[in-house]
This record gives sequence, structure tokens and C-alpha cells, in this order.
Amino acid sequence: MASTLIDGLFKVERLDPDGKKFDKVTRIEARSEALEMYMQLDVNTEIYPLQPGEKFAMALATTLNLDGTPDTGYFTQGGRKSLADKYEYVMHGKLYKIGEDASGNNVKAEIYVSYGGLLMLLKGEPGSFKNFQLDQRLFLLIRKV
Repeated sequence: MASTLIDGLFKVERLDPDGKKFDKVTRIEARSEALEMYMQLDVNTEIYPLQPGEKFAMALATTLNLDGTPDTGYFTQGGRKSLADKYEYVMHGKLYKIGEDASGNNVKAEIYVSYGGLLMLLKGEPGSFKNFQLDQRLFLLIRKV
């Protein structure tokens, strides 16, 4: 089985909370009630538009290989099936910061991932992030539901 660290449904709550910064990129705010997570994600909305109220399945994985073998870092055009075949939008990036947010009544863990300059903040219960490591390479996979 593929090394999926998080897998769940999110609902887009709003777009560009701090105003529109780039023509082809939108920062979405989304929430997953089942996972008790909040997400901010930069998406290239020219190729994958998202609107408030839409729901999407999101997964974070360490490899796209269905058998869970580590990613080699090279793309081969062998027609081999991968986890990406089940999703519509895929990005590859690096986890660059792990922190915590103690602004509320309970402490939330936060991870920050950069996908070539498109950023993601994922905030939730600390136990949800126990398998994440700094400088870890991650695949973000999304499909609308």
C-alpha cells in the first residue's frame, strides 16, 4: 500500500483571505471536519479552479508507488500505475517547518510545505502529524468529489 500520511475530505471555505496576489494562483482556505484540520493552500487555479463550497479529497503521501516503495526522484514513462492516477491535481514538495499554534484553548500542530513556491499550511491535532519529519518530500494529491 502507498505511504499515505493523511487522507481525507476538505471543503473550500474561502479564497484569497489576504487579497489576490497573483493572476494564476489562488490561496484557498479549507477545513476537514472528520480530521479536525484547517488548510491554507496555494493552487494554480488556471489549471485546477476551486470555488467556495466545493469539496475535495486530499492525500499527502511520501511516494506515488502503489506498493509503498520509496520514490527514486526520477520520472519514468513506463505507463506504470501510480497513486496519482486516482487524483486530478498533484504537486511534489518539501516540508520546511513544523510548529505549533497555542493561540486557542488547545495546542494545534502545524506543518508548512513548499511546492515549488506554492505553499501549504496544515493545522490539526498533534497526533495527526506524528509521522512527519522536517525536510521530508511529500506529494499532495487532490480530486473533487
